[in-house]
Amino acid sequence: MNVSFEKNGNVSGVLTIQIEKADYADNVKKSLKNLRKQAQVPGFRPGHAPAGLVDKRFGAQVKMDEVNKLISDNLFGYIRDNKLNMLGEPLGAEDQEPQDIEQQDDFTFKFDIALAPEFKAELTDKDTVVYYDIEVSDEQVENQVKSLAQQAGRPESFEEYQERDILRGKLVELEGGEAKADGIVVEKASLMPVYFADQEQAKLFEGAKKDGVVTFNLAKAYAGREAEVATILKIEKEEVANHSGDFAFTIDDISRIVPAELNQELFDRIFGEGEVKSEEEFKARIKEETAKQYTSASDFRFLQDARAYVIEKIGKLEFPDALLKRLMLQNNQDKGAEFVDENYDKSIEVLTWQLVKEQLAEANGVKVEDADVRRAAMSFARMQFAQYGMNNIPEEYLEQYAENLLKDRNQVNGFIEQAVDMKLTAALKEVVKLDHKSISMEDFNKLGE
Repeated sequence: MNVSFEKNGNVSGVLTIQIEKADYADNVKKSLKNLRKQAQVPGFRPGHAPAGLVDKRFGAQVKMDEVNKLISDNLFGYIRDNKLNMLGEPLGAEDQEPQDIEQQDDFTFKFDIALAPEFKAELTDKDTVVYYDIEVSDEQVENQVKSLAQQAGRPESFEEYQERDILRGKLVELEGGEAKADGIVVEKASLMPVYFADQEQAKLFEGAKKDGVVTFNLAKAYAGREAEVATILKIEKEEVANHSGDFAFTIDDISRIVPAELNQELFDRIFGEGEVKSEEEFKARIKEETAKQYTSASDFRFLQDARAYVIEKIGKLEFPDALLKRLMLQNNQDKGAEFVDENYDKSIEVLTWQLVKEQLAEANGVKVEDADVRRAAMSFARMQFAQYGMNNIPEEYLEQYAENLLKDRNQVNGFIEQAVDMKLTAALKEVVKLDHKSISMEDFNKLGE
């Protein structure tokens, strides 16, 4: 057997595997001998079929299996042992001659190999990257206080409707201004006019009072949202079109969420018992927690800027475009060549950063352990709960939630990448010179526009 590799460009080459009969003959004999012991051939008891018959019936398949095993072992073994920095996977060479497994004893297989470009990605203390320090304004703190108080609020009944109130009452289908014969009647319906699609219909409820009646068009109110109308009327979605007229809504109750007071009960609920003891401490803690969230946003932006900086520093890399397009098409056969053409440039951007990131991670000793992946899962879980104003979730519960997330392989891959990014960001912040710039969250958000 002979395995060789010859470059046919800066970033591509052809790997050739030449196989002779002597390379696989003994293994074919052993496999056929084992097969004879269990082969079921019509007219013979299992294991008693003549050797010649078994060889004739199964010989070509066994030969193919052994040849394929040799190809796989030697193909990837050569790539591994010779440290070929391959992109994607080997492709059968376009000039590969047909091989006849039954008629040939010797075979030659060729594979096109896409290679990563050679370059050096490096960042040192001579490199400067902007780092945005996002300011937490008093207004943002006050808005967050109001939001947390609202989330912790309790429902109370009122006499007159205000925007965002929940209305409960009886809904009756009308015809000619009167209750429609055999029309729909929902005794306990709930409405929130603030979420109507048609604001003209929502305005009909302005100033509405308890025990009052409002006539409106439900179909117009939820224009294009048949599923919501069907839920309110307790009918099938397909029936909605048959009920496009007016409805009378008799208001039995007007429910409004009254924000919680800024007292010890709220402080304990948000941050844990005894952690905060005054309104001043409460606001200071909110500012601190908000600043932590902003730090994550600043770090994310820093890594994006460092990415753009180092890629510009490296310059345009050469890639085996034709080979990579073949690979991309092979992996997206259902989408076709047009998909490849439209998305190839973007895929090269992603690939370039992946190669650069690998070098930067290695140069800065970034290694991801299981504990790092778990921390990433915990961070994700904590962020999800925080979005709903739940900032004092016990660590034990967060760990259980993260454990469930880690059972999903796709989630795990995402957490691994997140852990790499977090550790690489921390490392690069220590290496490069940071050009600190204070910025408001509003202006920070505009940076990505």
